[in-house]
Amino acid sequence: MIRLQAIPLDAGHPESPSLFRQVAEDVRCVAARDPAAGGKLEVLLTYPGVHAIVWHRISHRLWRAGLRFPARFLSWFARLLTNVDIHPAATVGRRFFIDHGAGVVIGETAEIGDDVTIYHGVTLGGTSWSPGKRHPTLENGVLVGCGAKILGPITVGAGARIGANSVVVDPVPPGMTVIGIPGRVVRDPRERRIIGGRIDLSHHLMPDPVGDALAELLDRIDFLEARLAHRDARKEAAHERA
Repeated sequence: MIRLQAIPLDAGHPESPSLFRQVAEDVRCVAARDPAAGGKLEVLLTYPGVHAIVWHRISHRLWRAGLRFPARFLSWFARLLTNVDIHPAATVGRRFFIDHGAGVVIGETAEIGDDVTIYHGVTLGGTSWSPGKRHPTLENGVLVGCGAKILGPITVGAGARIGANSVVVDPVPPGMTVIGIPGRVVRDPRERRIIGGRIDLSHHLMPDPVGDALAELLDRIDFLEARLAHRDARKEAAHERA
């Protein structure tokens, strides 16, 4: 006869908080990051991103307890309900928020720190078939815009911002802003606005390095054309005097 042993809901790292405390923090943090958020009950019942992280926290504990198949089955079931695919082995810190949770994929060896926010369509993917660390590490306070892809065993430093639809394949220093394909650093953290201690959501202020480069080229062309026109005018004046 097979006996089933109860697995404590807070199984995992000994220093990690209980499951219920983590879920409570996940619900509370939404109010600071989503202006559309209502009360805690509304967030708990209607936010698929919150549902996805709750299911993941349970499946992750099952995974760490050695119950691999139940963990994978619960992860699959959560994907059906939320359209968010988080491998049960992925490590997720406290106060994690998936805004507009849909189409998010987080791989097996991904590591996510505390107070991280990601938007819909984000992928934390691998670039190798080799076993071992294959997925990104997001340190504390990282924000990842919608549709961004962060690929490979790279580290995105604390407080960094990844612009929407960027493809990041190189490590990102702490506090920097990255945009583009491939991703490149475009903003120093000292240039960001801090509003009441909340995270910087000024996506409309994202710099445009390509546009800036084109503007510089156009200015240079105007300058050269002005010099050529001045030279031609001097030649014509000299010819008339002769």
